Parts: sequence; C-alpha cells; structure tokens
Amino acid sequence: MSAEIVPFDWARMLLGDAPPLFLLEIVFRTAVIFLWLVFLLRVTGKRGLAQLSPLELAIVIGLGSAAGDPMFYPEVPLLHAMLVLALVVALQRLLSHLVIRSEHVETFIEGLPVELVRDGVLRGEALQRANLSREDLFERLRAQGVRQLGEVQRAYFEQDGALSVFTHPHDPPPGLPVVPPWDLEPPRALPPGDPYRGPLACLGCGALRGAEASGQQDAGQLASTDPPVCTCGGDRWTPATTDPLTRD
Repeated sequence: MSAEIVPFDWARMLLGDAPPLFLLEIVFRTAVIFLWLVFLLRVTGKRGLAQLSPLELAIVIGLGSAAGDPMFYPEVPLLHAMLVLALVVALQRLLSHLVIRSEHVETFIEGLPVELVRDGVLRGEALQRANLSREDLFERLRAQGVRQLGEVQRAYFEQDGALSVFTHPHDPPPGLPVVPPWDLEPPRALPPGDPYRGPLACLGCGALRGAEASGQQDAGQLASTDPPVCTCGGDRWTPATTDPLTRD
C-alpha cells in the first residue's frame, strides 16, 4: 500500500481523492450544518450560552463532535448529522428541565458550591474538593481586588466554576497577604527568636494569632520566640497586614 503513495503529491495533499467539484459540496455542507447548529443553540436559550456548567460542557463537546464530520466527509449524510445534533439538544433540554424540577438531579449534574474562605481563613479540605491550589485561589482573589485574606468574610466556589467573594465593607481586620503574587515576592516568614510583636498570620491557612486577632489592645507576647502550631498543622507565620502594598 505504501508503494502506491507518491510523496509530496500536491494534488493528493490538497484535494485528496475527491474531484475538485466536491469543494462546492463542502461549502454547502458547512453552511447547512452551521445554520442548523445556530438554530439549535438558539433553542437552548441564553442560559446555555452564558455559562459553562458540566451540562453545557457536555453539549458543547457533543455538538462539536457531531457537527464536524458531516461538513467534509462525503460518506456522512447530512440528515443523519442533523438528527444527531437535534437529539443532543433535546437531551440537553430534558436534563435542564430535570435540573429545575429536582434538587437531587441538579446536585448530581452540577455539584454543590464550596466554601473556600471563612472570616479570612482558608479551608484546606474545601480547596481539595474544588480541585484548586492555594495559588489558584489567590489569583482569583487578586482579580477581584483582594489584597489580604482578612478582607474576605466568605468566598464560595460556585457550581459553574465562578468565585463569589464577600468582603468587609469597612475597616477589614489584618490577614495573610495575597499580593504581591507569592511566586514574585513570598511573604516574610518569621524565624524562631524574631522579636516581632503583633498579629501573625499562618502561612498555611491565614489564621491569625496575636493581640489584634484576639481583640486585645496591647501588642501581646513575642509571638515568634516559640512558634505555635496552627490548627491546620502549619508552623510558619508572617506578620498580618491590613494592606500589604503600603507595608503597614
């Protein structure tokens, strides 16, 4: 078989074995499938175009696979492809209806929101369930103008993959800095014996330790002379700050 192939046969490489007139058929096939796909997507409604939940991702993959082949494969009839596309959209509409009617179906298909931050403290198990790293979360928080974790009252990883952040409206408490990005400038970890006085933030989860964390007015003890172990298991601490960009 390989002996029959002529290397660098430009006619074979560009046109294949089909006659040149088949190019016009490809134009017609592409136009028909494209217009049919636009019509079906219009039927799915605006919600299907505005989000990319697992259900929407499934329909995108299904439509893309079913729409590509009939555009240029002559052995794939157009009516067969159009039927497949219509069935994919019909299944999507059915599942969307079930999602609206049944909370169990909605949970099975789209999952549940995950609380990632509560009162300035990261929730490690929640990050694992959301399949996010700490750096991924910090990147998303920076995109919403968050400078340090103390600003965040709650952060939820929604079902569609978006991050909803609720911050203190006024005078947020100090917290673990998320700017600058740690890959560029990691927070200063206090070594044992450092004479720093004041609130500290755990480098693992952002939990606070010190006078301001407990609501006291004095500076508290020398927090780093005997580094405590955080509830998350971390033992590395950094000065908590209300604004890491002003170095308060």
